Amino acid sequence: MIEYFKLALSKYAQFTGRSRRSEYWYFFLVNLVVGWALQGLGIATDIGLLAGLAGLWSLAMLIPGIAVGVRRLHDTGRSGWWLLIALVPLIGAILLIVWFATDSAPGSNEYGPNPKTGATDDVAAHLVD
Repeated sequence: MIEYFKLALSKYAQFTGRSRRSEYWYFFLVNLVVGWALQGLGIATDIGLLAGLAGLWSLAMLIPGIAVGVRRLHDTGRSGWWLLIALVPLIGAILLIVWFATDSAPGSNEYGPNPKTGATDDVAAHLVD
């Protein structure tokens, strides 16, 4: 689990390529748990510094969170710009959750080789033609 979180952080601001479902969801889970823990400790101990750390954590994870979301959309064959559909109340969030939970597009696509199998096929060659 932590390996996938580290993998997402190692691609901090990389908006190209593809990310597997496990990379996205484990990043999301660890980010959520750490944020909640910092916030909960701040509330329980009444120490404003811990609440401030929760805010700093969220700010620090903003760019890698967007980047892994874009790469996840690429893995399903969609443009990263579809991440903006989250701005549509309720429907946008539901649609993104479905897309993030969708399996990888088989083989290569215009965003790169399949990260699950590492296999490439002639899709990239067809894009050039």
